[in-house]
Amino acid sequence: MADGPRPIVIVGAGLAGGKAAVTLREEGYDGRLVLVGDEEGIPFGRPPLSKEYLRGEDALNGWLVQPEEWYAANRVERLHDHVSAVDSDVRRLTLEDSAPIDYSQLLVASGGRNRAPKMPGADLVGVLQLRTVADCDAIRAAARPGAHALVVGMGFIGAEVTASLRSLGVEVTAVFDGSAPLERVLGAEVAAALAAMHREAGVRLLAGDRVAAFEGDGRLRRAVTDKGERIDCDFAVVAVGIQPNVEFLAGSGIETDNGILVDARCRASAQGIFAAGDVANHLHPLFGRVRVEHYNNAEKQGAHAARSMLGKAGDYDYLHTFWSDQYAEKLEYTGHALKWDELVIRGDLAGRRFLAFYLSGGRLRAAAGLNRGGDPELEGDSELAAAAKLIASGTEVSAADEGRDLRKLAGY
Repeated sequence: MADGPRPIVIVGAGLAGGKAAVTLREEGYDGRLVLVGDEEGIPFGRPPLSKEYLRGEDALNGWLVQPEEWYAANRVERLHDHVSAVDSDVRRLTLEDSAPIDYSQLLVASGGRNRAPKMPGADLVGVLQLRTVADCDAIRAAARPGAHALVVGMGFIGAEVTASLRSLGVEVTAVFDGSAPLERVLGAEVAAALAAMHREAGVRLLAGDRVAAFEGDGRLRRAVTDKGERIDCDFAVVAVGIQPNVEFLAGSGIETDNGILVDARCRASAQGIFAAGDVANHLHPLFGRVRVEHYNNAEKQGAHAARSMLGKAGDYDYLHTFWSDQYAEKLEYTGHALKWDELVIRGDLAGRRFLAFYLSGGRLRAAAGLNRGGDPELEGDSELAAAAKLIASGTEVSAADEGRDLRKLAGY
């Protein structure tokens, strides 16, 4: 790196890293700024990869953090390389193919990578995953009408890919742990409604099972499950989650545990180092330690970490909203709850128009809406926006009474 003042360096050129770079410039930082990433292209939002882009309906232009020319115009030095080590004592990055970089402050937004399938046959042609544009292009090429796909895992990526493939005329069998898609996040009752939605769309759901092996003659031909199911398929999409990219931090003095441990202001354990996005295990003022992998968090936490680097931010207390489009159905969620002692449903589960409230100790911790939510981030009087205010305030609430207007309780 050229001589001169030490730059602020951002490791990770995804959504969180890109948003941080933009925010640093918008907030008046005029010094050197270096964005290091090992993925091709410029920072963008990934949601269309499982939906509109996969279906050929979106070219991703609207999901760019900024157009290509913005980075040069705003003196953001982009470096396509992989960071192999961090020395937090002398504030130096070691890179695989470039000279070391001495930094003034460092933001780690290195994201995560797909968990690699470990069963026999996982290296066969046609066993695919989804993380990058290139991954999505490979799935699109395989998604011919009448083809048979196997989707392994029915979290958000698996469920959205399944819906997109069905809309393209692909036959889909899905194999996953648990009794229904997204059960761990949404609970058995809500997940059962999503399972019915996928079955109505023609998806064969093999719940409570796992793929034991992929088989083929160099190319995938079938999969065998733990329960002995033999599934003929033309390709498979494995969607079993991601693991945070933290290996390059070994020996750096930066504490990690399911990501990079950061405080309420996105500060890591080593001086001058921050983290944001999928890789950040954040001490949330309301929810405690959380690592969140959704688009909204990457965008907002990247910006917040940038302001924190400049001494312009307090605690990051975002409520972690997200959405998921599957077929013509829209799921929206606000809050954060991995466990709860009461789940209350308002509306019609069978008709897939309802609100779900997740309570612990009488306090609302999260809420989800299927075709009955309203964006919880928008100012207005939607029920989900009201729920978000109640979660943030810690108000005790009896959500069970359909006649009780949560909007009035929230002060609308």
